[in-house]
Amino acid sequence: MSTIELKNICKVYDGGVKAVDNFSMKIENGEFIVFVGPSGCGKSTTLRMIAGLEEITSGELIIDDAYMNDTEPKNRNLAMVFQNYALYPFLTVYENIAFGLKLRKIPKEEIREKVHYAAQMLDIEDLLERKPKALSGGQRQRVALGRALVREANAYLLDEPLSNLDAKLRGAMRVEIVNLYKALNKTFIYVTHDQVEAMTMGTRIVVLNKGVIQQIDTPVNLYDYPVNKFVAGFIGTPQMNLLNAKLCNIEKKHFLKFEFNYELELSNTECIKEAYLEVEECPICFGIRSEDISICDDKQGTEVQVQFIEMLGSETLLYVNTLSNQQLIIKTSQRLNYSGGERIHITFNMNRAHLFDCETEYTIKK
Repeated sequence: MSTIELKNICKVYDGGVKAVDNFSMKIENGEFIVFVGPSGCGKSTTLRMIAGLEEITSGELIIDDAYMNDTEPKNRNLAMVFQNYALYPFLTVYENIAFGLKLRKIPKEEIREKVHYAAQMLDIEDLLERKPKALSGGQRQRVALGRALVREANAYLLDEPLSNLDAKLRGAMRVEIVNLYKALNKTFIYVTHDQVEAMTMGTRIVVLNKGVIQQIDTPVNLYDYPVNKFVAGFIGTPQMNLLNAKLCNIEKKHFLKFEFNYELELSNTECIKEAYLEVEECPICFGIRSEDISICDDKQGTEVQVQFIEMLGSETLLYVNTLSNQQLIIKTSQRLNYSGGERIHITFNMNRAHLFDCETEYTIKK
């Protein structure tokens, strides 16, 4: 296993383009770390700097207490799995998996044992004599994993390994990679733009945007306690509903005032930073997840207009518009039968609501 520490890592390309800005974190032995974010956020660049495939502009990379900035990739004892598999088309599966071992002058019998061990673990023993063109996408990805597995590295780096697979196969391969991680008990660093992959695989997740770390936390904490609007909107399917509102203070009573002529009293303000409670009125962004909105029979809630319904089997997504024409998505296990244009009333679970500063976009909760 391996401990990997990044201290103020920056990557600046020619022309002054900063791909990664002041990236700092410590990855403990045996963690499954996921870098997630939109395309171009710096997640793959960071992974490649760890692997030694990209030069670090500034900052320090420490692996097992050793300074690694100038160490050759082959001497870092890290195994990498690429997005495009990077298999040699003219070699068989056996030869592809064994290729790195042959370069290191490993004895043939040891190579054979390692290749067959990896093939057995990945269920590709019957494919060892085939060439990559005769394999499916999932089988090629297993071969790429097998080639990394025989390295017996201290850490495994995976750069969007499932992005070329269809949805069904991605789900199956997610399970296989997690099982492989548990079996090896090694450090894994996994890059993806798919937040579902991040939420289901990582022990900790690093959310990146424009080269800057937004939040590092467990999947549950990222979902329940996003530190800013970006994390709130990026993590979760469907994404969090975000509405403009005002936090008002009248005679020491605090309430939210929405643009669609709806007010909600805040009965519990202990979790809100005092500076926001002391002013008479301040604009905020109100966040509520789709499962925390309920349809109510009476008129105690706010009125919305149904736009359309998506039936997803065990779940239903209801798209509605507020009176100020802001769209909300409601997720429920109920089978709904509303028609477009119909008016209904909804309420918010205020214990699960999120409040963000309109300027900084960071949470105003303590």
